[in-house]
Amino acid sequence: MNLVGKKIPPFNLVDVDGFVIDESLFKGQWTVLYAYPKDATPGCTQESCDFRDMWSKLKRMKVQILGISRDSYASHKKFTDKYELPFPLLSDPDAKLLKPLGAFGKKVMYGKEITGIIRSTFIVDPRGVIRFTWPKVSVKGHVDEVIERIKALK
Repeated sequence: MNLVGKKIPPFNLVDVDGFVIDESLFKGQWTVLYAYPKDATPGCTQESCDFRDMWSKLKRMKVQILGISRDSYASHKKFTDKYELPFPLLSDPDAKLLKPLGAFGKKVMYGKEITGIIRSTFIVDPRGVIRFTWPKVSVKGHVDEVIERIKALK
């Protein structure tokens, strides 16, 4: 599914602090939205910590970061606190945003087909338009790729 050039789908989710987050958050600034399968698993922890480690650089570039998974708010809170993540994590237990983004569906894990979150990243411009996607992310070096792509898009 090619989402480049389309507006971020409408949504209404709550972050770990109880703030309602909707698509209006994307207006006025560049956003990196990364979808990951599960809090506190090796790949997801590495990806989140990589974004954390580059958060200051991305903030100077006027880019906000949002993570999203189907984990509960309580799980996100523990994950955020343990790894000192400085950006919001959104809980989407029913995949209301994940599905229209193509970040939820059939995938192969350990040779077996399952349904779940497909690790994906989206760059959204200040008008709320998706400008670039990674539909299947490989964690190692991904954050550096994201930064380079943002520089090219701005």
